[in-house]
Amino acid sequence: MPTLRLIPGTPDAVLSALTAVLDGSGTAFAPVPGDPAAADRVRRAAVPDEPLEVDDVAVVLTTSGSTGEPKGVLLSRDALVASATATHDRLGGPGQWLLPMKPYFVGGLQILTRSVLAGIAPVVAGDSFTAGAEAMTGARRYTAMVPTQLARYLDHEVEALRSFDAIVIGGAGMPAELKARAAAEGVTAIPAYGMTETGSGCVYAGEPLAGTRLGFDDGRILISGPTLFSGYRLRPELTAEVLRDGWFRTQDRGRLVDGRLQVIGRLDDVVISGGVNVTLPAVQARLLEHPAVKDAAVLGVPDLEWGSRVVAFVVGAVGREELRDFVAEVLPREWAPREVIQLDALPMLASGKVDRQRLLEEVR
Repeated sequence: MPTLRLIPGTPDAVLSALTAVLDGSGTAFAPVPGDPAAADRVRRAAVPDEPLEVDDVAVVLTTSGSTGEPKGVLLSRDALVASATATHDRLGGPGQWLLPMKPYFVGGLQILTRSVLAGIAPVVAGDSFTAGAEAMTGARRYTAMVPTQLARYLDHEVEALRSFDAIVIGGAGMPAELKARAAAEGVTAIPAYGMTETGSGCVYAGEPLAGTRLGFDDGRILISGPTLFSGYRLRPELTAEVLRDGWFRTQDRGRLVDGRLQVIGRLDDVVISGGVNVTLPAVQARLLEHPAVKDAAVLGVPDLEWGSRVVAFVVGAVGREELRDFVAEVLPREWAPREVIQLDALPMLASGKVDRQRLLEEVR
């Protein structure tokens, strides 16, 4: 059985290992971040001392672990190539890529995969996004980032953003306000939906990439196609639970609107509080409409009395009762957060997602 090797999660190390895997001369690898805590999560998920359970693995990536124990996602060479090829086809052809994120996340890894397949060396953004953009020499120029990065670059580096033929936005949902702001600035930002298990984004601007199919099971989004992962590292029960008959059963709810995928939220975004079903994304969206709220996240926390207690984590100087009244203006009063925790900033994972585990630690 094939074995797995751990490599540093630096751009140079990952690019070298990835190039070897893609041309058939290298063996499966798992990139390890420099941060000790993150490195420990990778080692727990990748289990390098055990032989790989399947022989088509190119890389093992670790999920963020934002809601629990991280998992090792087995991605084959064919899945990586299918994702990169479909992305280039959708964007208008191969080009040069700028890497503004860590290559041990699937978004960063696929930037490098696309670069290898295009035969064009990528540019690493480093400390300056603008300097990275100015170092680009390709006829077609692409990059990818999370919404948080796009919002920050729109504040100070708009000209650099405009220099790209396309910017793929993934890792989290792209707010409508951010989408409109990018368009108004002449920035070609394309929202993508996907995850590590789908080999990065597989639905661009609501439309599946070539080869990808969408399905629904009582609102749950199902995905099929050549970019899917091969399973979870040494977790056959979990693999069998989410991979059925060639379909990946995501944890997201969605629907088709005018033929395009609309992601409504996660399956666990609906909680029962006091016997009432509360849709947490709707509460969060309403909080973000308050003029004093700069950022917000809403979670359901286990509660002996209510079953689940709706807790809002808010960046902004505004009180609990004011926010409850504000929510109740457009949503059922029962949906209003029973607890409001004010923070200077929402804790974020390196992937650009909100760190839900750290938020839960703030709850008394």
